[in-house]
Amino acid sequence: MITVTGATGTIGRTLVGLLAGAGEKVVAVSRRPGPADTDPGVRWVRGGAGDAAGLRPALDGARAVFLVLGGELNFRGERPEALLDVIADAGVERVVLVSSQAAATRPEAPSHARLRAFEAAVRAGGREFTVLRPAGFASNALAWAESVRARRTVSAPFGDVALPVVDPADIAAVAAAALREDGHTGRTYELTGPEPISPREQTAVLSAALGEDVAFKELSREEAHAGMARFMPEQAVAGTLDILGAPRPAERRVSPDVAAVLHRPAASFADWAARSLPAFA
Repeated sequence: MITVTGATGTIGRTLVGLLAGAGEKVVAVSRRPGPADTDPGVRWVRGGAGDAAGLRPALDGARAVFLVLGGELNFRGERPEALLDVIADAGVERVVLVSSQAAATRPEAPSHARLRAFEAAVRAGGREFTVLRPAGFASNALAWAESVRARRTVSAPFGDVALPVVDPADIAAVAAAALREDGHTGRTYELTGPEPISPREQTAVLSAALGEDVAFKELSREEAHAGMARFMPEQAVAGTLDILGAPRPAERRVSPDVAAVLHRPAASFADWAARSLPAFA
């Protein structure tokens, strides 16, 4: 049995389907209710990684657990060791943690301090572990969906700064491999797309997929900060804009890890956009 936290999230909902489709028994943990048409091999439990004691029943009988923090848990909450102690007490053998590329590329950044702490706790926890460090998600473009639908316009800062955004479905596929297969213990995988792509270039991809012109409007850092601050903590806003506006060489680099684990090329932004087109139409 495999326990998946964040099971209705961007990565988790795909991961649950991959595991169930492979014949695994899955306990899907989420703060939101699961879908009505769930696979018979999936049991849904309300909860999350932010409540170590509450997660304990979802770990009974599990041989592996997928951990993703998400939202405010990236910045505050219980000590990572509290969660790892519960996992150890439940006898779980394997832990796969979603961290962030920036945990390594920006070791001084307060925006990723908690993820670094979770990485350290997982490494010290005495379990088999794999750490996933994805780059920015291709699905972050969904923030543009409303303006594309209503005005055929994308507004974003740093229009010509290119980064190798990763398809969340690839993150889920790598997680499924690490949870189910041997050979990933002790590994840290940096997960990126196959090529750097700028917001202006992403807009052109959406335009081509829709078959209609989509305009690009470049925001200043101040304008982007004001918009992001409405739904993100301040330290997250600052850290994100630092990466988007002045990426370090390691953040621009394409990693081979998705292809190495999945034995196929990483999905491109165009692949993600084609699959996600109804959100923009």
